[in-house]
Amino acid sequence: MVKFLYQKILLLFIFSSATAQVIQTEVAPPYNIKTVTFVQNGSNVVPIFELGSEFELQFDDLFGNEANYYFEIIHCDYNWKPTDILKNDYIAGMDNQRIMNYLNSFNTLQNYSHYKLSFPNQFTTQLRISGNYMLKILNEDREVVFSRKLLLYENRATVSAQVKRSRNLSNIDHKHNLDFTVNSNDIVFQNPIKSIKIFLMQNGDFNTSIKNIVPQYTLGNQLVYKYDAETQFWAGNEYLYFENKDIRTVSNNIGKVGLNSDIYSSFLFTSPARANLIYTLNQDINGNFLVKNINGSDNAIEADYAWVYFSLSAPAFRLNKDIYITGMFNNYNLTPEYKMDYNSDKGTYEKAVMIKQGFTNFQFTVADKNGQVDYENAIDGNFYQTENEYTILVYYRESNDRYERIIGKGNANSINIIN
Repeated sequence: MVKFLYQKILLLFIFSSATAQVIQTEVAPPYNIKTVTFVQNGSNVVPIFELGSEFELQFDDLFGNEANYYFEIIHCDYNWKPTDILKNDYIAGMDNQRIMNYLNSFNTLQNYSHYKLSFPNQFTTQLRISGNYMLKILNEDREVVFSRKLLLYENRATVSAQVKRSRNLSNIDHKHNLDFTVNSNDIVFQNPIKSIKIFLMQNGDFNTSIKNIVPQYTLGNQLVYKYDAETQFWAGNEYLYFENKDIRTVSNNIGKVGLNSDIYSSFLFTSPARANLIYTLNQDINGNFLVKNINGSDNAIEADYAWVYFSLSAPAFRLNKDIYITGMFNNYNLTPEYKMDYNSDKGTYEKAVMIKQGFTNFQFTVADKNGQVDYENAIDGNFYQTENEYTILVYYRESNDRYERIIGKGNANSINIIN
């Protein structure tokens, strides 16, 4: 009996250890879950928050049956592997609790239940340490419905950054290069080549991230990164957008509105592929979106959903790849729900997507069958004049630390690009 118990405990330990090493990846939500977003101070934001600040996760369930959802929080390392830190050490309180804050839609054609998970909440009073977190939403059977990355940082280091044009003449008109420095007044960096890690991101899209960049050189306690190819991003083009704050009327970039089904349909004007056109300034919000119903008072539950019909004319597109509609409204997900179909009669790519009304930025993304995005051959091209928002995060782990802290955050915008 003792031998059997020992073998069982050993197997459980081996299984737990193997599970702990599994890299955590975001799980895209099913069709009925829409408008998943992190909110701070009333605005949709990229999920990077200062440690101790307040924020929310919000989402809609189109089934509208007040289903029970639960949340789980997992602390991860730089490479998104779960750390071996006890949950009580990074959560003050508990997770695996039911989301209590939800309301049903009001005066909308599309019924839905709107859920709001605040941090802190009555169960989780505080996330205690900085770093990478995976926030999972579970159903009653404790199956993962969807998950989202969440990053918390400390203000222990300053990051000064500048966007420059590429030094390589072959792509000087198509790429942005980040030069930046990292400094701290209260941390003396120990062996920064190994203890410091950098994370670079463009417009809140985790798919564009650049990692594992070591300091080029140091000046005392200042770390200097003045690379060329290692810190370059394809510049892309300005985001496209549509506005249907009044869902019954045509507005910016909407050519026709219909009511052929149970909800309204918004037909966008056909977008031409812009890769071979000259750059044109088009004010955007860098992929973000705003939920808004001008005829309602509470946008969270009074904004309706509409079928939005996208159309793209790209006659020169001959790659054996797919085209997706992406933006922060769908977390840049490359799922079948957002893959465009080719209409041979019209010679255009088309797709209908159900989106909550308001103001929405979107782009056309080219990717292969494995989901690998082709930024170089973007449908709308790459122009150095494009205005992009860049984020720099600094991870640090001293020799006696149990985890990698995020000790600083910096931002840079290409509107101030220099040669």
